[in-house]
Amino acid sequence: MDVIYTKELMVPMYQVGLLLALSTLTFMFGKAKLSLLINYAFLLYWVYWLNQEALIGKGAPSITLFNLCYFGFGLVIVALALIGFLNRPD
Repeated sequence: MDVIYTKELMVPMYQVGLLLALSTLTFMFGKAKLSLLINYAFLLYWVYWLNQEALIGKGAPSITLFNLCYFGFGLVIVALALIGFLNRPD
């Protein structure tokens, strides 16, 4: 549990503003599912791509099987959510 409390992640303010604007617009148009998907995509980007050095460390990145599976599972969730959102029964 100490690992979670000792990490500092940096997120640019323009991206936080963009997330806020996109979430607000999607909620205003009644698209709550799309807003959740946008928030999840931002979270994946911030944790795994933007703050990769803070999580993995300096030097050559060593991608473990756990990290690869966790990120792959996240991408699968995004893909399944998109399919579920776009597939409406008539």
